[in-house]
Amino acid sequence: MEAAIINFISFAFFLCFLILVHTQWKKKAKSSGKLPPGPWKLPIIGNLLHLMSGSLPAHRVLSDLAKRYGSSSGLMLLKLGEIPAVIVSSRDMAKEFLRTHDLAFASRPELTASKILFYNCWDVALSPYGDHWRQIRKICVTELLNPKIVRSFGSIRSDEIHRLLAHLRSSLGRPVNMSQRIALFMSSLTCRSALGSVFSGREELVELLEEISGLLGSFEFADTFPSWKLLHSICGNKNRMLQVHRKVDPIIENIIKEHEMKLESGELGDDDEGEDIIGVLVKLQKNGGHQLPITHDIIKGVFLDIFAGGTETSSTTIVWALSEMMKNPRVFAKAQAEVREAFRGKEKLEEDDIQQLQYLNSVVKETLRCHPPIPLLIPRECREETVVGGYTIPLKARVHINVWAIGRDPQYWKDPESFIPERFENNSSIDLMGNSFEYLPFGSGRRTCPGLAFGFANSLSPLAHLLYHFDWKLPPGITVDTFDLTETPGISVGKKTDLVLIPATPIK
Repeated sequence: MEAAIINFISFAFFLCFLILVHTQWKKKAKSSGKLPPGPWKLPIIGNLLHLMSGSLPAHRVLSDLAKRYGSSSGLMLLKLGEIPAVIVSSRDMAKEFLRTHDLAFASRPELTASKILFYNCWDVALSPYGDHWRQIRKICVTELLNPKIVRSFGSIRSDEIHRLLAHLRSSLGRPVNMSQRIALFMSSLTCRSALGSVFSGREELVELLEEISGLLGSFEFADTFPSWKLLHSICGNKNRMLQVHRKVDPIIENIIKEHEMKLESGELGDDDEGEDIIGVLVKLQKNGGHQLPITHDIIKGVFLDIFAGGTETSSTTIVWALSEMMKNPRVFAKAQAEVREAFRGKEKLEEDDIQQLQYLNSVVKETLRCHPPIPLLIPRECREETVVGGYTIPLKARVHINVWAIGRDPQYWKDPESFIPERFENNSSIDLMGNSFEYLPFGSGRRTCPGLAFGFANSLSPLAHLLYHFDWKLPPGITVDTFDLTETPGISVGKKTDLVLIPATPIK
């Protein structure tokens, strides 16, 4: 009897295998035209083993694979379970996908994290292309993250920077975990900008949002097999996502209701100057006039976008900039000398003046080249079968732009592995806005990051203050030669080991 059951189960598995192979063959046969080249793949799982082998972050693994198996034009096709994935690793191909055929690749794939954590993709970053996305994108660009609103957050930035400086002054001569302090500074800054200065459950919310960032960066096996519904139901990360969502949702819901009560009582006026982001959205919801109504879920999804983008990416950029300067003392000395000369004798550094620090601006830009906040950008999804560079891109294929690989390509960059901010000095041909396709830290086209100005301002100002007010030393036993710049895997790639530095009062 037991032998019969085992034989039946074995036969069932074999039958499922044959059905899957036949389905994959039919899908491949339907595609007309030549597909991009790629490495060998196994039945059912495709190229998943290529991504799981070794300990390198995904952008480095994909860059190595593209050099071995991709086309000379910078395209490679992988099969990740059921999903075709196109890897773009050259400037010219990035321009084809993000400008020439931008509309065909303007959508987002439906992922488990998107649906659970971001309110069924009601946000702007992960929403599929369509009327809803166009409306929310317009609101973000014109109402939430325009230059006027970003400048209005200057007082919050100044307040949080002074909190950071006060902590560092109390720690003079002692090692400080700057990775933790900067993450705390940035999360507090983003929460205050988005939610207001005071609200209940602040510490809990920051911890939960950090957990969300970790979940976004984790590999979700079920997303590579969207038709295997059973796999989705037993996925371990799905349960964690649901638990986090149930904790986050009531906190943000209460904050929205508090803003609605203030609006009813007249505490929220008509002037948006100095207004937090939730306040602006609540007023837009009340005033109406939009093609699609603004719901609480939309407000929550947009907030999570701003927190994930504003906190994780900005804090990693600051940590990488400090790390690269400590690794390159010449760069550190030049940047510090510029800041101290510009603000000699001043206690307060005005943000408008900080924007004029050309070399420090170049340091941040070079940091974004060497360590783009999201090295593979957020994946796009092919809306219709499209021919790009002579290759057919299948419908529903996920497109990953490896901006890390493009930013280190010797074809476009001289000495690309070296940290040289001078390459951006007096070079107006390379910008952050997505017009220079060899340099795309914030993406390009319709899905360019709408929080670009917010993120850049949040990186530049803290760095200027840290250079101006303190001298910095490496901990005992660590030298420039042994200082570690290893990356940690994730959607936003940070430094593997925490950045620990010793602040000292500058010599007058």
